[in-house]
Amino acid sequence: MQEVNFGGVFVPAALLWAAAAFVVSSLLIRALSRTGFYALVWHRALFDVSLFVILWGAISAIAYHMAFSTVGAIDR
Repeated sequence: MQEVNFGGVFVPAALLWAAAAFVVSSLLIRALSRTGFYALVWHRALFDVSLFVILWGAISAIAYHMAFSTVGAIDR
């Protein structure tokens, strides 16, 4: 489990990635609702939750890859 130090307070990294995913999903939801995309969606709440989970997973995977990709590059 990774943690980030904010002024002496350790915060789980997953909480930071969830907050980033929430901000991005909020912006996407606002853009999708303005374009009328939700007329094509069967269940809006389910779509919004799925969008948040997908973004959270993508942001976490990118952060993990960025944190640990330099370890293998040093050995080469």
